[in-house]
Amino acid sequence: MQRTIKDYFVILLKGIAMGAADVVPGVSGGTIAFISGIYEEFVASISSVNLKTIKVLRTEGIKAAWKQINGNFLLSIVIGIGISIISLAKMISWLLENEPVLLWSFFFGLVLASVLYIGKQISKWNVLTVLFFIIGTGLAFWITTLQPLISENSSPLFMFLAGSLAICAMILPGISGAFILVLLGAYKPALEAIHNRNLEIIAIIGAGAIVGLLVFSRILKWLFHHYKNLTLAVLTGFVLGSLNKIWPWKEILETKMIEGKEIILREASISPFDYDGDHQLYFAILLAVIGFMVIILLEKLATKK
Repeated sequence: MQRTIKDYFVILLKGIAMGAADVVPGVSGGTIAFISGIYEEFVASISSVNLKTIKVLRTEGIKAAWKQINGNFLLSIVIGIGISIISLAKMISWLLENEPVLLWSFFFGLVLASVLYIGKQISKWNVLTVLFFIIGTGLAFWITTLQPLISENSSPLFMFLAGSLAICAMILPGISGAFILVLLGAYKPALEAIHNRNLEIIAIIGAGAIVGLLVFSRILKWLFHHYKNLTLAVLTGFVLGSLNKIWPWKEILETKMIEGKEIILREASISPFDYDGDHQLYFAILLAVIGFMVIILLEKLATKK
């Protein structure tokens, strides 16, 4: 595919949007990749990094290998994600701390519209497709109700596995890699490794992420090639089931103080009218509508193009 500099700039912007979503524990960058129309190319490009690529590199050179893995596309995405995490992480963290209802409302509208968008990609609905959709929905909903592990394990093997699972979740629409780290009890050790510049732990997590990404992207590519409708049905279910995690109004059921910080162990989605706090209902609904319309607008623009 012949692309211009303008095309790669647009892809970079999509990477920025993916990075912004990945910063929020509960929203997946894979969802953004799907609704922006680059998901299958993203998965296929990652899966093309294999032994064959190494052979091409040795026999035909860097240029041929770079072309085989769709290097310009991947680089644009990675740079976009990096820019987003560096520039937006602090702002989104502040919003999560100070205006969680408003932030979650926007993402709820965005992800809700994504359910319709991904579902529309399914060319044929039948009993099996509906069954896989229900399974995907139930699995994602169940994951959002799991209680995080309190005991934190930072052994090399555990951190390797945590990195593998988190990156797999990160490229799945609807399931957040950060949330998986929280569930496993690996979120804090991972953050501490980054803050303390523990290169050994960072390298182990990174190795796990690379292995998980390469293996899982191949599985996804194979599923899209052989069972596209069923795969889309499961992914649509994942996104729908994940809405429970990002419902803006929550009641905290159980917390625990760990090293002077209050950690939420269990929470439940409640009606906005039962929410104890300044939830700015009308503004929250407006932001949810804006999030919903952003996806509809993107779809219209894509269709027009």
